[in-house]
Amino acid sequence: MSTPAQLPSTEELRDLAADRLRRCGVGTIGEDAAPEGTGITARTPLTGGVLYRLPAATTEEADAAVTAAEAAFREWRTVPAPRRGALVKRLGELLTEHQDDLADLVTVEAGKIRSEALGEVREMTDMCDFAVGLSRQLYGRTMACERPGHRLAETWHPLGVAGVLTAFNFPVAVWAWNTAVALVCGDPVVWKPSEQTPLTALACDALLARAIADTGAPAALHRLLLGGREIGELLADDPRIALLSATGSVRMGRQVGPRVAARFGRCLLELGGNNAAVVTPSADLDLTVRGIVFSAAGTAGQRCTTLRRLIVHEDIADRLTEKIAHAYGQLRVGNPFDAATLVGPLIGPGAHAAMDKALDAARADGGTVLTGGDRRLADLAPDAVYVRPAVVRMPAQTAIVRAETFAPILYVLTYRTFDEALALHNGVPQGLSSSIFTRDQREAERFLAADGSDCGIANVNIGTSGAEIGGAFGGEKETGGGRESGSDAWRSYMRRATNTVNYSDALPLAQGVTFG
Repeated sequence: MSTPAQLPSTEELRDLAADRLRRCGVGTIGEDAAPEGTGITARTPLTGGVLYRLPAATTEEADAAVTAAEAAFREWRTVPAPRRGALVKRLGELLTEHQDDLADLVTVEAGKIRSEALGEVREMTDMCDFAVGLSRQLYGRTMACERPGHRLAETWHPLGVAGVLTAFNFPVAVWAWNTAVALVCGDPVVWKPSEQTPLTALACDALLARAIADTGAPAALHRLLLGGREIGELLADDPRIALLSATGSVRMGRQVGPRVAARFGRCLLELGGNNAAVVTPSADLDLTVRGIVFSAAGTAGQRCTTLRRLIVHEDIADRLTEKIAHAYGQLRVGNPFDAATLVGPLIGPGAHAAMDKALDAARADGGTVLTGGDRRLADLAPDAVYVRPAVVRMPAQTAIVRAETFAPILYVLTYRTFDEALALHNGVPQGLSSSIFTRDQREAERFLAADGSDCGIANVNIGTSGAEIGGAFGGEKETGGGRESGSDAWRSYMRRATNTVNYSDALPLAQGVTFG
């Protein structure tokens, strides 16, 4: 492997990926596994080079996968939930055993710095722990019944096959959110990962297959389908997919949602975010800067929870932006395997083009780029895209500010009154994550109140990214309204039945109705 200060070559990264895949149980992947121009091309954003060409699933293979999963459901739904939890427990053990292998694959395919890649894998094991506990807590309830000698209750049952569509930026964690919970709820999973991260998907599928074999669970509980948009459309249209969990862009959600709704299926959407932080005059600016920089620059701005808008009181705006620009100047951009690197590459040229277009639009709207936006390391890796995160001072919340650009751009806006700050904050179509930095309890409580932040996640004195798995994750408005991970998000993966049991000798009707 190359020295930490250098960028590794594509050949080194291919060898690294092959070794990590082998250790996870994936067989040899040949360079000629699929002819050029067909199938899925696994690239690395670290160099822009091709790692492997992989065959894509055919329509017939996708249909067969769903058929097998549906058959597995009929068996799995009758297995007691704590026994289903044993499978997820074994998966968590294997994920822990192979955490370094998986983290290396995440860095190679998604470009995350080593710390963030390990954090994503840790999120998977945390999710398995959560789901194992959940397997003994799929609670229904007993309710007061108005009829004597009757019991009124609700119970929860497995729903069916869960289809999972994931994005490149969290190639393994979001799969684990869905899969760990779906399995303990009694649902098999059919997974179509992003075309940009097929290798991590192969590794996860192999580890789960091993866990299934180790615990004697049905082999078809998990099916992996590598492919493009056409595979996602098949899952969206297939009535045997009881729940489709889709993570991606708003554009993707607009296409998937109606297709699933047309067949009366259930859809769980995690779409775009245009997240903001309000900074008030009482904020601890040193703490604020630390929270802002990670939220805005982490993962090279390629998180759905990335901080994209900073709404600062005008009395402290100059001082705060100066501190942020200084902190940005200290960010090392480069090889994500280097422990000193804080910002890795963008996923590809398309992300760079979108960033340049957004910065041009911001300038046209009167914005001033205070720092960043320039490309780095182009001489070392001309086919990769490394950029310095940008900070842009904006005179108003223009159309480009209201749009989500999946790149490290932080727009700075100012406000005078707190109501103005809330109006700016809520004045975008998306509603995922939000935060406020303040020492004023009244401002904090107002931000969390019904007339405060309109997002699914609202934080005080921390940034917008880095959510824990114990809380439900998701957002409102164009973010899609879905909830994954913790809290009672498990209910999306089950069906509810209301039960009335008559243990008397009479047959009274509800609401005092008499008949006959």
